Amino acid sequence: MRPRCSKPRVGSNPPPVPALHLAEVLRAGLPAFARTHRLPLHHWKVLNAMQVCRTPLLGVHQYECGHCRSAHFAPHGCGNRHCPTCQGINSRHWLTAQEGLLLPIPYFHLVFTLPHELNPLIQQNQQALYTLLFDSAAETLLQFGRNNLGALLGVTAVLHTWSQNLLDHYHLHCIVTGGGPALDGSQWSHSRTDYLFEVGALSQVYRAKFCEGLQRLYCNGQLQFHGQLHRLRMARRFNKLLRQVRAKGWVVYSKKPFAGPKQVLAYLSRYTHRVGISDR
Repeated sequence: MRPRCSKPRVGSNPPPVPALHLAEVLRAGLPAFARTHRLPLHHWKVLNAMQVCRTPLLGVHQYECGHCRSAHFAPHGCGNRHCPTCQGINSRHWLTAQEGLLLPIPYFHLVFTLPHELNPLIQQNQQALYTLLFDSAAETLLQFGRNNLGALLGVTAVLHTWSQNLLDHYHLHCIVTGGGPALDGSQWSHSRTDYLFEVGALSQVYRAKFCEGLQRLYCNGQLQFHGQLHRLRMARRFNKLLRQVRAKGWVVYSKKPFAGPKQVLAYLSRYTHRVGISDR
């Protein structure tokens, strides 16, 4: 099917085009860098993918308008999840697709963070511990929704694994509905307009759920211990680590409701496809 020509909608604000793209910097600097530096193979694959993104090396698609027969060329992207150009486009597509799912109710932003003492263990067991992080945070929120509001909450969670300075920092951004359908299905149960749950209580329950899950993974032999972590294979060493993290005050951060549903999506879209180094 040939698409018709489309004109920008009145009042639409397309994202500004940066004066300089990361790919241009890579094309200019990588040859000299490669002569004096060594990087892991998968790092080079990412860098090489980004520097050829939307260049003739990857080819193009040609589209023709079925109405006026004008041609339009669309260069192929690299599709790499670290590429700011590809991820920016994916973010906008995700934002458009999600608009119809929002409800006209308050939404709260909560962040569940893991202690940095667990960083080395997470790096060697990413799939298992990321899953445990999602499960622990979601189960905590749903439990508080049932017990405090008698309602089933809606939760959207996005994993973030680094801080603004690109150091390891494992945390979960959650967008939570301010209420939900009552457990008996009779009505909508509202939360307070300026407050969802007490963060101290959330932190304690979240910590207990994650630590119990971590202990279960260890007992079932589902954790890996390589290199400097080989001592954690011994039960007394692993239990010592668990005691250390249980003794810490785990962080759950909660913000007041967003200004409206569209602000929720705009905020979350910046995290769903965020990259470490942007064009900016």
